[in-house]
Amino acid sequence: MSLEKQLEILIGQRYKKNIRTCSDAQLYDCVLQLTKDQTKKKPVIKGKKKVYYISMEFLMGKLLSNNLINLGIYDELAEILKNNGRDLAVIEEAEPEPSLGNGGLGRLAACFLDSIATLGLAGDGIGLNYHFGLFKQVFRDKLQKAEKDDWIRKNSWLHKTDTTFEVCFGDKKVTSVLYDIDVIGYENGRNKLHLFDLESVDEKLVKSGIDFDKEKIDKNLTLFLYPDDSDEAGNLLRIYQEYFMVSNAAQLIIRELKENKRSLHRMDRYVAIQINDTHPTLVIPELIRILTWEEGFTMEDAVRVVSRTCAYTNHTILAEALEKWPLAYMEKVVPQLVPIIKELNARVAKKYKDPRVQIIDDQKRVHMAHIDIHYGFSVNGVAEIHTEILKNTELNHFYRIYPEKFNNKTNGITFRRWLLSCNRELSALLSDTIGDGFKKDAGQLEKLLKSSEDEKVLNAIEEIKIGKKRELAAYIREKEGIEIDPDSVFDIQIKRLHEYKRQQMNALYIIHKYLEIKGGKKPCRPVTFIFGAKAAPAYVIAQDIIHLLLVLADIVNNDPKVSPYMKVVMVENYNVSYAEKLIPACDISEQISLASKEASGTGNMKFMLNGAVTLGTSDGANVEIHQLVGDGNIYIFGEKSDAVIGHYAKADYVSRDYYKKSPVIKKAVDFIVGKQAMKVGHRENLERLHKELLNKDWFMTLLDLEDYIRVKDRMLSDYEDREKWKRMMLVNIAKAGFFSSDRTIREYNEDIWKLK
Repeated sequence: MSLEKQLEILIGQRYKKNIRTCSDAQLYDCVLQLTKDQTKKKPVIKGKKKVYYISMEFLMGKLLSNNLINLGIYDELAEILKNNGRDLAVIEEAEPEPSLGNGGLGRLAACFLDSIATLGLAGDGIGLNYHFGLFKQVFRDKLQKAEKDDWIRKNSWLHKTDTTFEVCFGDKKVTSVLYDIDVIGYENGRNKLHLFDLESVDEKLVKSGIDFDKEKIDKNLTLFLYPDDSDEAGNLLRIYQEYFMVSNAAQLIIRELKENKRSLHRMDRYVAIQINDTHPTLVIPELIRILTWEEGFTMEDAVRVVSRTCAYTNHTILAEALEKWPLAYMEKVVPQLVPIIKELNARVAKKYKDPRVQIIDDQKRVHMAHIDIHYGFSVNGVAEIHTEILKNTELNHFYRIYPEKFNNKTNGITFRRWLLSCNRELSALLSDTIGDGFKKDAGQLEKLLKSSEDEKVLNAIEEIKIGKKRELAAYIREKEGIEIDPDSVFDIQIKRLHEYKRQQMNALYIIHKYLEIKGGKKPCRPVTFIFGAKAAPAYVIAQDIIHLLLVLADIVNNDPKVSPYMKVVMVENYNVSYAEKLIPACDISEQISLASKEASGTGNMKFMLNGAVTLGTSDGANVEIHQLVGDGNIYIFGEKSDAVIGHYAKADYVSRDYYKKSPVIKKAVDFIVGKQAMKVGHRENLERLHKELLNKDWFMTLLDLEDYIRVKDRMLSDYEDREKWKRMMLVNIAKAGFFSSDRTIREYNEDIWKLK
C-alpha cells in the first residue's frame, strides 16, 4: 500500500476527512502515527554485546523530521503533502519539543543515540521522563522567569510499556513505569531510549512557575530536570533522582541479561555501560549491591565484573560540575549503598595514600568522579585539549595511577539533524556538487574543497545563507516582534548561560560598539547580535547577564541613531527547534569561553557545518577546528589555556587592574551602571554584575576583552571581502566531516565498548 494511501486511511478513520480538508493539528497527528507505523517495520538492532548509555539528559529536539529522514521517506511524504496543497514544514511546527535536556550534554547524548543506531550497534539510552523538563523561559520586565514546560501529549513519541520496578530509598519505596522512544538509525534498524517515570508522580504539585514541594519525593521525582539545589531539600532531591534513574537502569540491565540467558559473572562480555558525566555514578555501587545482596556474588567478584563493565565520560573541569555529596545525604537517601561506598573507599585508601584520590574526603563528602575513575575501566575527555588538561593537571593524580584508562573521544554531531534536516537547501547543493556519499560518510565533505575556486558553487553557498537569514528574520519578527536586517552580519551566541561561556564579554563588545556609533564611528555594514540561553534558576549572576542583554536590546534597538547599524536580540525559550533556525543563518559563530574551561562544545561544530566562521578562544573543540581549517579560516583571540591555568595557580589575575589601565574596558564596564542602563534596567541586577566584573571576574572576561574587540573588528572588516568570506564558508563546511558523531561513536566502540 502506498504511503499516500496509508495516510488517507488514517485521516479517514480518525477524522472522517482527507489530506486537503483536515486541520494542521489533525494532519500532524496522523503523520505522527504514520511515522510510528513505519518505524515498527524496522528491525530492533541485536548484538552479542550491548551498550547502555545512561544520562540525566537527552535533548532530543523535535523528532518528526529527523525520523522521516532516517526512515528514507521525508521527500516522498513532503511531495504527497505538496500535491494536496499542504506543507510538511508547517505540519512540523505543530510538534511539541521533548523537554528532556538542557544544553550540550543532553544534545550530545541525543546525537550519540542517533549514531549508535545508524552504525547498526545494539545500544539503548536510559534516562528519566521529565514532565516539565528544565523550564520554559519567558522574559518579563527584562528578567528571566521560569514556567513549567508542559510538553507531553496524549499522542506522542512516548510508548508506555508494562515494565515497572520497585526502587527503595532510606525512608520510602516507589514504583517506576517505563516509557520508550524509538531511535531510528539512518537507513538502518532501531534502538530505544528508555525513560523511567514515577508511577505516583503528581503534576498538581507545581503551583506557580516551577515551584513545588521538594520533600514529597513519592510525587515529585520526575517533574523537573535539575530542580533548584540551592538548599538541602534540593540537594537531596537530586540524589533521589539520580538513584531512581540508576536503580531502574541496573534492574533493567540485569533483567535483559537474564532474559538472554547471559551469565552475570560475565556481564562485561555482554554489556558496556557508559556513564555520561557524574550524574549516573551510583550505578556502580547499585550494581555491586544487587550482585552481592541478590545474586550471591562475593564482593570481590562483584567489584571485578562491574569495574570491567562501566566507563566514564568526563564533560568538565569545572569544580561545581564534579559532584560531591555529603555522606550524611547518602545515609538519608540511599543507606543501602553507604556500606558499599565505604568498602570501595577502603580499598582505595589501602592502596593509595594521596588524599586527592580518595572517594570519601576528610569533610565526609563522597566524590562521584572518583568512584567512576577507580571502578570504571575507561575515562575519556571530549576534546583533544580537554583530555590533555585532565591528564596533565585536573586529574593528573589519577592519570599517574591509571594511564591506560585515559583516552580522548572528541565530540561529534549528527549530520542528519544539523544538515539534512535543518538545512535541506545546503544538503541538496552538496549532493549536486559532491554526490550523496557524505550523508553516510561525513569525511566525503572534503571533496567540496575541489570547488573552492568554483564561482558557481561559492555563489550558491552564499545564496543559501542569504535565504536562511531571511527565514530567520521572518521567524524572529513573528516570535520576538523585532525587525532585523537580513543583509546585516548575523553574529550569534547560543548556548547555556554560564559565566565561563562569557556572554558578558559579548555584551561588553556591544556596549563598546554602541559607544563608537554614538561617537560617530559607524560600521560599513550593520551587525545583528543574537543570543539564546537559559540560566539555571539558582544561578544569580547568569540571570543578571540575561538582564543586561535585554537592557542592551532595549537601549540599542530604540536608539534611532544606532539601530540602523546594530540590533540586539535575545530569543525567548531557546531550544533545539530555535537552534535549527539560528544555526543555518549564522555568519559569525561566537565560541568565546575562557580557554581551558569548555570541555568541547558542539555548537561550534554545527555552525561550521552550515557555513559559519568561528570567532573563538583556543578552548575545547575550537582547537581541533583551528587545526582542520587553518589560520585563514577561523578567528582566534585571547590567552591560551596554559596561561589561564597559570593565572589560577598563581592567583595573580586582578580584573580591576585591567579596568584601571584601559579606557576602553572602563567605559564598557561602567556603562552597565550608567544612566542609560539604570533608566531601563534594575539597579540590583546591574550593580551586582558590575561588582562581579570588578571584584571577582572568575572567568577572566577583562583579561581577553581588548583582544576580543580587536579580532572581532577585523572579522567584521573581512566580511566585506565577499570572495574571501565565501571561500572561508566553503572550507568550514568541507572540514566539518571530522565532527560527525558517527566518527565519535565508531571510536567509542573500537576503543571502549567493543560491540560487534
